[in-house]
Amino acid sequence: MSNPFRSLPSVTKVQDQLALAEVREQHSPAVVADAIRVELEALRTRLSAGETPDLALEVVAARVVARLVADTVPKLRRAINATGIVLHTNLGRSPLHEHAALAAYEAGRGYLNLELDLSTGKRSSRQDAVRAGICAITGAEAATVVNNCAAATVIVLRTLATGKEVIVSRGQLIEIGGSFRIPDIMAVSGATLREVGATNITRISDYEKAIGPNTAALMRVHTSNYCVRGFTKSVELAELVALGAKHNLAVIDDAGSGQAIDLSPFGLGGEPLVSAGIAAGADLVLFSGDKLLGGPQAGIIAGKRTHIEAIERDPLMRAFRLDKMTLAALEATLRLYRDPARALCEIPTLRMLTTPLAELQSRCLAFAERLRSVPNLVAEVRQDEAFVGGGSLPDVALATVVLVLSANGISETELATRLRSGTPAVLGRVQAGNVWLDLRAVFERDEDDLLGAITRATQGRSG
Repeated sequence: MSNPFRSLPSVTKVQDQLALAEVREQHSPAVVADAIRVELEALRTRLSAGETPDLALEVVAARVVARLVADTVPKLRRAINATGIVLHTNLGRSPLHEHAALAAYEAGRGYLNLELDLSTGKRSSRQDAVRAGICAITGAEAATVVNNCAAATVIVLRTLATGKEVIVSRGQLIEIGGSFRIPDIMAVSGATLREVGATNITRISDYEKAIGPNTAALMRVHTSNYCVRGFTKSVELAELVALGAKHNLAVIDDAGSGQAIDLSPFGLGGEPLVSAGIAAGADLVLFSGDKLLGGPQAGIIAGKRTHIEAIERDPLMRAFRLDKMTLAALEATLRLYRDPARALCEIPTLRMLTTPLAELQSRCLAFAERLRSVPNLVAEVRQDEAFVGGGSLPDVALATVVLVLSANGISETELATRLRSGTPAVLGRVQAGNVWLDLRAVFERDEDDLLGAITRATQGRSG
């Protein structure tokens, strides 16, 4: 019996194949040779497993070409979000306003006065770029920013309560994305969690009974990714502030989603305004930059100047600080809030969440008409529900309109896979035997690309 391993071509023979001529122009000889070796090793593994792969020289060379092409495709790629979830964590949450994106681009491609006061020529703080904007939307006397809200929680508790107790209601011991839990984050900070109350009921007396000589702070954590309904009771922030003042304790308000404009007129009630905590007298308010604020990922800390100054003196601040591109994008986003009406209309997240149903209906009907030109595709327009996502307004559904697609000879799972694997990637939902696409979070500028992606997917192509 012949040895199948002897049929494997050599690296040199594969390199000489004409199919590799183009990739040899794009990649160094060493990179091409490495790709060939990886492919040959994969073939050896298959042969050892008893498989009989095609070992023809041209076939092996084609596999190497495919491998090299795949390696040049960025792992992070543009995606069209047609899921109906506006703040989709897996898709990067808030898309930036054009001004914010341009500010990040300009910051990244050159130099800027990140830590330099141009008026004096002396060193300054990178936080200065965003302080005024944060104070304007919160009403706080001072502010600082770190790379996400979990980091904000860690550094605030580390500064105010290392080695001491922080009292939190059991009903607020949330778990955020990636299995990170408030107790774990608090433990990292060096503070000790003191739980009070029950899952559904916590009274102000529970907090007062728990206060002892080692208590440093009272903390409210907004349950932004779930709701408890029925027989429930929680303590208002103003009550905590009064209790804190009585016992000389700091009060920390983790407001979560970063809502700076009241969205309740649009049926989106339930999230606290970032200004509410400051107005109620909290010492510090923490919130995210990439949720309802509509900016880049950031953990924003606003409150009393003495606490902010202490936080910024902490050595951990250097590990948690924002880079120049994120700071530039955040500054540009905050500047839009000078005119709340403009912010509602122009910040992508806010515009998507407040888009009138009639406008979505019109867009879907127009797009469905365009889809009539795609062979073997059936598109219907239906009413449905969308969601905010991103740990915000967990029980609030938005009325929306969707495109329901089916393709002759292609299952809904296969169609969704082709759309997801295409360029650009298109993410929708597989539901009731069809692929559902919601245009709420699809930019109008992307509709031509969406049409092309659907056309290619129904024809068995993705790129």
